[in-house]
Amino acid sequence: MSNPPSFGLNAPQSEAVKYLDGPCLVLAGAGSGKTRVITQKITHLIEDRGYDPRNIAALTFTNKAATEMQERLAKQLKEPRHAKQLTVSTFHSLGVNILRRESRELGLKDRFSIMDSDDCFSLVQDLAITTDKQEVRRIQTAMSLWKNGLVSPDDAIKNAVTEEEAQAGRIYRSYVGTLAAYQAVDFDDLIRLPVELFRTNEAVRDRWQRKLRYLLVDEYQDTNTCQYELVKLLVTGVGKKPLFTAVGDDDQAIYAWRGATIENLKTLQVDFPDLRVIKLEQNYRSTTRILQAANAVIGNNPKLFEKSLWSEHGLGDPIKVMAMQDDDQEAEQVAIMLSAHKFERRAKFSDYAILYRGNHQARIIEQALRKERIPYTISGGQSFFDRAEIKDIISYLRLVANGDDDPAFIRAVTTPKRGVGQSTLEALGSFAGQWQCSLFEAVFKGGIEAKLADRQLHPLREFCNFINQLEARASKRGENAAELLDDMMKEINYEGYLYDAFDDRAAQSKWQNVLDFTNWLKEKGKGGRDGTGEEKSLLELTQMVALMSMLEGRDEEPDAVRMSTLHASKGLEYPHVFLVGVEEGILPHKGDPDAPIETLGARIEEERRLMYVGITRAQRTLHISWCKKRKRARETVNCDASRFIKEMKLDEGDAVPTEEEVITPQNRLANLKALLQKPKVA
Repeated sequence: MSNPPSFGLNAPQSEAVKYLDGPCLVLAGAGSGKTRVITQKITHLIEDRGYDPRNIAALTFTNKAATEMQERLAKQLKEPRHAKQLTVSTFHSLGVNILRRESRELGLKDRFSIMDSDDCFSLVQDLAITTDKQEVRRIQTAMSLWKNGLVSPDDAIKNAVTEEEAQAGRIYRSYVGTLAAYQAVDFDDLIRLPVELFRTNEAVRDRWQRKLRYLLVDEYQDTNTCQYELVKLLVTGVGKKPLFTAVGDDDQAIYAWRGATIENLKTLQVDFPDLRVIKLEQNYRSTTRILQAANAVIGNNPKLFEKSLWSEHGLGDPIKVMAMQDDDQEAEQVAIMLSAHKFERRAKFSDYAILYRGNHQARIIEQALRKERIPYTISGGQSFFDRAEIKDIISYLRLVANGDDDPAFIRAVTTPKRGVGQSTLEALGSFAGQWQCSLFEAVFKGGIEAKLADRQLHPLREFCNFINQLEARASKRGENAAELLDDMMKEINYEGYLYDAFDDRAAQSKWQNVLDFTNWLKEKGKGGRDGTGEEKSLLELTQMVALMSMLEGRDEEPDAVRMSTLHASKGLEYPHVFLVGVEEGILPHKGDPDAPIETLGARIEEERRLMYVGITRAQRTLHISWCKKRKRARETVNCDASRFIKEMKLDEGDAVPTEEEVITPQNRLANLKALLQKPKVA
């Protein structure tokens, strides 16, 4: 039997890979090689312990992490086909898989619909009878937290403290009923429904336990109550030894606001008393100075598990802390310093990241980077394909391409409004559920007349006939896609709908986005663009869009500075990091001033973990900046340096005074000339 340490693992990593006698928690500090441990453990299970790859599941939180893990395994395993047989997916993908196979047990049709956040927004808006977008989002967030906490609508109403909460609970009850009538599920249901099924149906649960014999969970500290319950139900059974490895870091738990609970780390030791805890403390990413600062900051939080990161990468450059006069100067200086630093180090733009607490901080920095002609990409922002108006148009195209696409049907038939209300859709949904057919098909099915009055059925059939005509034209060889697209846009009068639904400025901006999108589609449809010399049909264009919106961001990374929120930066690393806006009120975020003291304490601890994540993204150099004054809304406010800067316990030499650091346009040329004379720094 081959020995895992030969993979070049350190002693704790090797122990984590080899331990298979029961439940295992790997406490993996930032940059300590946790993905390596997971992939090596899967390799060990298959190649040394004879596990069938079809019986192993590794659960992650993002598609990107799942894809990277799958790619690593394909290179690592002797039999590449084994990598394809594994279940390496997000929690939600596993949930979809369970629901697809067990749909009948839950009273769902085989082709149930998954509604996205925008589809659900319209539904909540109708149920709440309000146009206040903030109010709708608040109710949506409350419902999501209830679902993730496995709180039923009745319990939500019963436990409500204020009338506002009770009202949200009543909307939650109607919302759950409406989704069931639509034969649809939302994002949170993808985990909640399998949990409910496993709790109540032992035969189904037993079938899945036999299928998934070993479970690995990445980023375990980010699990919510529902996800933990799913893990527990998959690994525990009568006479069954719980076999799983959870990998996580209590110091990087930064998602409480979306229902993740660090309590799951404590509960793990209670639910599994023979849990083996293995700590990975050697960091392979950062220099000693960076790790000392990170350890010093996080040392102010109460610890679930004591651990301290260390590295063999040497002391490294001092961390620079810069106090700026205001946010204009901060943005300008970061751009100039980054440019000079890149020149001095002979580095690439992609070696740099600028990290900030909130998306609102990005705009002023973007302007400064553009002024310096520094290329950049932004993560954690909204993708073009995610804009509501683009999704509206895509829903029509999706429906033309596939009449069975229920979420596209619901979105298209109600945007713009055409006399199809919620009660009509509920009746249609329950009829489609009875016949196990799509909503589109149900409109023309015999017997529907008994469920819907003529005034309800007429707009539905008118709409479906319109889609059928488009589909017939789209399928015709030689049909001009651009012409068809123009006819479709004219017929649905989307521009008119925008000006009715939004103020002029918002409508104009949204319509411009739609024009940009349709013009882009027309360009893509022209012959010869893909080397075939043939024009693309509307159906081919629709497939291309679906693929592009799913694969967006999978292109080769450009040589550009990465701008990112701290939340979106977790799991990534960069040679050189600029952490901006490190002030009281921003990081730590000011939060709700009326919150109880214990909530305030927990929030500061979470913000401290966010600072820790920011510091540990840096491999070689770290620049931190804060402003003495900052523009908020239309006024300028005085700011204080974040308490976290003091907590870093930097040497006097590390915190470089502003006067020495700020580069004026006058001395900049001299600096660049001096840099040209300098030997290259590795």
